[in-house]
Amino acid sequence: MDPYILTFRLPEEIVEEFKKIGVDAGGIEIMRRKGFLRCVKIRRVRNFSANILKQEMLSLGGDVALSRGTLTGQVKYTDCLVLGNTSQILQLTEKLKIQPFGLAQLGAKIRYSLGNFEKSGIVLDVAGKKIRMGRRTLVMGIINASHDSFSGDSVIGMGPDEIKALARGMVESGADMLDIGGESTRPGSSKISAKDELRRVMPVLKLLRKSVRVPLSIDTTKSVVARAALDLGVNIINDVSAMRFDKKMASIVARYKASLVLMHMKGTPAKMQDSPVYDDVVGEVISFLADAVKRAEDAGVDADKIIVDPGIGFGKGPGHNLEILGRLSALKSLGRPIMVGVSRKRFIGRILNAEVKERAWGTAAAVCMSIANGAGIVRVHDVNEMAQAAKVADAIVNRGTAYGR
Repeated sequence: MDPYILTFRLPEEIVEEFKKIGVDAGGIEIMRRKGFLRCVKIRRVRNFSANILKQEMLSLGGDVALSRGTLTGQVKYTDCLVLGNTSQILQLTEKLKIQPFGLAQLGAKIRYSLGNFEKSGIVLDVAGKKIRMGRRTLVMGIINASHDSFSGDSVIGMGPDEIKALARGMVESGADMLDIGGESTRPGSSKISAKDELRRVMPVLKLLRKSVRVPLSIDTTKSVVARAALDLGVNIINDVSAMRFDKKMASIVARYKASLVLMHMKGTPAKMQDSPVYDDVVGEVISFLADAVKRAEDAGVDADKIIVDPGIGFGKGPGHNLEILGRLSALKSLGRPIMVGVSRKRFIGRILNAEVKERAWGTAAAVCMSIANGAGIVRVHDVNEMAQAAKVADAIVNRGTAYGR
């Protein structure tokens, strides 16, 4: 008899352990929610509401961590950490239904976030195909059609046959979709006109729509460019501004029933790296993306067509990027597939003291950690290498279920 500690990412994993030791079905249903200690963070709660939360959770055998001075009223607002297993937190949300001060609504939000966090098999609709996420990480290959891409791999100057060969090579190497962009969003970059952007991307899109059989994405913040690309048959709009730069973007995406990537960015590319500051980088990214998702849905974009991206390197210092990747699973509370773009990014170069073209190994490490922490899509330059890394990471995360025992 040698005791050892088990850790689980998903409720399905503890259910599998219950079955292995012969727990009956009724017992599994009762106990599966008791096997996970959850920590739910709630930002800026009024002191009297926070004290009610604490008392209710204590009565259930859990607890709530509050700022010192909350009980005495010395602080008016506090962040809260609700501590308990899934069963206790769900019971808390029931008790909050009869509480005043907005606690009933807060309880509904907690239940919604917890349900999203523990949900498996989120469905993503791309090009009319329903994809059940979680079984395999999707790979988005990057094709740059800009003059000043930070990665230095633009297709500007290539002939049609070279561009088609590049795209086909990515698909053969494992790309599930291709993302084409004509405007650099590297730190310090300047905006270009829609006319210039269209002149760069339209020839590439026309070539690729007949050359590859995977969904195509356009990386743009301009509704004019998005509409032109959608008219050609592009399936995904990848908007690094989360529709902040062009208010018409949401209605265009909804009208064409396209899929949509919403990314967090603090500021604009020109100045986003000018000493970015956060009080709670993960919490602020989640709040930003939750608002963006709501705006998209309110405009008519179907929820199952929305992807969220924390925006690694966009208005964030190296420490912010590492914290987001380490705590990426928190974004699962949004209930949408998570896309991560770490490929060749500056924070990797800083860690390794490596130039852009020498960051493939560092990118692979970041890709694998992203997948382990909940990413469902990785956006990369080096498709062959990263598709292999993703395949191995998937096999480990999914306990080898696709390859037998």
